[in-house]
Amino acid sequence: MNSMEQQFLEAGTLMVAGMVVVFAFLSLLILFITIVLAKLAVKFPDPIAPTTNRSNKKNKKAASGEISPAIVAAISGAVSRYRQQHSETNSKK
Repeated sequence: MNSMEQQFLEAGTLMVAGMVVVFAFLSLLILFITIVLAKLAVKFPDPIAPTTNRSNKKNKKAASGEISPAIVAAISGAVSRYRQQHSETNSKK
């Protein structure tokens, strides 16, 4: 019985030691990557995209909920053409 207790104690110790080694390795890896990336970020910064403030009447109308008459006309034309094409197809059947 003493032998089994010693084996469990040795297995637990080995497991904890392995977990500590893995934790230490991953911590050092994260620290190393963070330091390298910080140095590279200073040397190669990300380009800043230029921002432009466009004041367009179309954007203001869309924001207020109005639909331009050109869009309404295009949709109406498409719907009427669709109905014409499908009424011919249905009548042929």
